[in-house]
Amino acid sequence: MSRPICFVLDGRPIEVGDAPASTMLLDWLRTEARLTGTKEGCAEGDCGACTVAIARHDVDGAVRVEPCNACILPLASVDGCGVLTVEGLGGTHPVQRAMVERHGSQCGFCTPGFVVAMAASLAGGPVTSHAQACDALAGNLCRCTGYRPIIDALRDASDTLHPAGATTDCLEPTRSAVGLPAWIGALPARSPEPLSFAAGGVQWHAPRTIEAVDALLAETPDAWLLAGGTDIGLWVTKQLREPRRWIRLGEVDALRIAAAGTTAFEIGAAVSLADAFALLHTDWPEFDRYWTRFASPAIRASGTLVGNLANGSPIGDAAPVLIALGSTVTLRRAAQPQPHRRELALEDLYADYRVQRRDPGEWIEGVRVPRRRPGRVVHASKLSKRFEQDISAVSLAIAFDEGEQLTDVRIALGGMAGTVRRAGSAEAALEGMAPTLEAFERAGAAIAADFAPLDDLRASREYRLAAAAGMLVRFWHARYRNEPAGVDELSLLSRQIASGRLDATGVAR
Repeated sequence: MSRPICFVLDGRPIEVGDAPASTMLLDWLRTEARLTGTKEGCAEGDCGACTVAIARHDVDGAVRVEPCNACILPLASVDGCGVLTVEGLGGTHPVQRAMVERHGSQCGFCTPGFVVAMAASLAGGPVTSHAQACDALAGNLCRCTGYRPIIDALRDASDTLHPAGATTDCLEPTRSAVGLPAWIGALPARSPEPLSFAAGGVQWHAPRTIEAVDALLAETPDAWLLAGGTDIGLWVTKQLREPRRWIRLGEVDALRIAAAGTTAFEIGAAVSLADAFALLHTDWPEFDRYWTRFASPAIRASGTLVGNLANGSPIGDAAPVLIALGSTVTLRRAAQPQPHRRELALEDLYADYRVQRRDPGEWIEGVRVPRRRPGRVVHASKLSKRFEQDISAVSLAIAFDEGEQLTDVRIALGGMAGTVRRAGSAEAALEGMAPTLEAFERAGAAIAADFAPLDDLRASREYRLAAAAGMLVRFWHARYRNEPAGVDELSLLSRQIASGRLDATGVAR
């Protein structure tokens, strides 16, 4: 059966029955709804000029509000949701007043995206620090105003909306709508009828059960499986690709569940990055800063953890961490009389660049991440050309059992080969050794036996090998010398000079 796409736009119910599946929300807003405050900058979710706020129902029925990049979000994905644009804020939101008073806009092109991103961030709680403000704005790019007045405006608006000064966590999803229009809190329940339509020769299906996904894939095995769309959206906007059929997983409630079991976290294929990170944070708070450097709030709200793994990029930031933790993926394939399911270690999923060990028709139903056990130490870090929202040149994750000797050492690296994979020689150099600086230096040197990185625009082969080795040594300083692992090289050098370990020229005493 077919029905139109139904959603609420700035408080008005909307039905769209003739938009092809490849239509992005931004294009429809500007050309059909004539809401041109939302801009197109990069068309790949990098600059934030297209930011809108999306209100949607959780599995438990609660309404959450999140920023979203409209440029890479298929219009059909907002079925059953509320869409708030800068026009919908009405010019009276405290963020808008603060931007004027703080002179936070010059040319104005990026301003609507900043305003909506700020309003969505403050809907769930206050911004109480400079670092938290930077995290909230990590997905928004300004080329002329400068960020200081924009950050000042965010802090002022936070004081206006949250005078009590409560705290919030940048990894937690927003489940309130402070300062936003009242219609968001009264968002209608989604239609009981799944969305399924065809337009322009392209079919769109948004099934509600895993069994329905199996049936659709059995019928059309080459269909695109869409979870969040933060990668697939670029296939449309940048590569100009368009399949004949889309299957959206985001409406399957069973795939939207992230649960903490006694031995492992179970994360379904439609669980957002934000929700997955918040769950993992309960056992692994050490990854907090690493996760906040993972793209932007808008990307983390839309993209999914399983989608990031299924993409299989050698520079995907989630895979090194999950491999170091010993995670597994559940692969599913439609079969008669019962679906076929098997579990595979995540590190074994990747065979080569963009080649995975999945049988024909298999798709990733979920990922299982082991719970923490006593004495387990973990760490992750990444290097990139800019700090916020950037692709890694090198990313590293390490886990081990700590004692007089290190045991069960697992080291995974991204950006070093055609796939994310473990560094076996580096692991062997640490296994059974005391946690000394010399041991970590030997492990860093052993990485050259595990990888032969390519030279590209992000980094040279020599840089990647040296950087990966340096990341291990930096972790040792952070763990055993109490020097923050996130500081830059100049700050770390200054600390070592101040402590007396180096002289004023940087030479060891």
